[in-house]
Amino acid sequence: MAYTSPSRHRTALLASSVAVMGLLTACGNGAGTASPPQKVPGTAAPATGDTTTGAGATRAAPSGGITAPGRTATHPGSSSAATAGDSASGTGAAARSTRCHTSELKAMVGRNDPGAGQENFPVVLTNTSGRTCTVHGYPGAAFVDASGRQLGPDPKREAGTPTTVTLRPGASAWAGLTFSNPGVSGARTATPAALIVTPPDERDHLTVTWTAGQVPVGGNASSVFLTVLGAGAGP
Repeated sequence: MAYTSPSRHRTALLASSVAVMGLLTACGNGAGTASPPQKVPGTAAPATGDTTTGAGATRAAPSGGITAPGRTATHPGSSSAATAGDSASGTGAAARSTRCHTSELKAMVGRNDPGAGQENFPVVLTNTSGRTCTVHGYPGAAFVDASGRQLGPDPKREAGTPTTVTLRPGASAWAGLTFSNPGVSGARTATPAALIVTPPDERDHLTVTWTAGQVPVGGNASSVFLTVLGAGAGP
C-alpha cells in the first residue's frame, strides 16, 4: 500500500471540500448566498419577441388597455365599446337603438276637431317598417309654401310629460297640432302647400300635403302649438 504523508492528505481533503462547495453554490441548492453577477465583455443580444421591426415583430401594448384574445380594448373617452366573444360577462355587441327612424315612418294629418275658436289636428306617425320601434317626446313641424319656404315661426310645445310609445309594424302615434282660428284671433294668415314633420331625434323630415286652408303665420295670437306624442291615431 502506498504511503501518503499527512500534509498531502490534508491538502487533498481541502481541495475536495472547496470543489463540493463550489457545486452547491452554482446550483443554488442551499442556504448560502449566491455570488453577485459578473460583467462579461461584449454586446448583449436583444430579448426574444422584443423587436419592433421585421416579420413577426411584437410591439408593446398601447397605454389605455391591453387587448386579450377575442376582445376589443376600450379606447379612452369612448362611450361604449363592442366586445367580441364576451359571453362570460354577458355584454356582447353594443345594443342596437330601438328608435324609429324617418325612413321607417309615414306621416299624415288627421281630420280637424275644432272647438271654442280653436283648430285641432292630429299629426300621425305610423310605423311602416318590419320591426318594432319607439318614439319619444315631441315631433318637429313647420308649414311651408310650394317652394319649400317656411311660413311663420316654428310651433311651440305645449306642456306635457314625454313618454316612450312602442310601435309595432303598422301601429301609430299622434301629437296634437293646435292654433286659434284666424277669423277669431285676427292673425295674419297664409295657405300652406304642406306641413313638414320631423320624428323625434331625427334630422330627415316627412312631407304631408296641407288641405285644411289658412293658418296663422304672424300678428296677434298667431302661435301654433304641438303636444307630446301618444299612442294611437288621434284622440
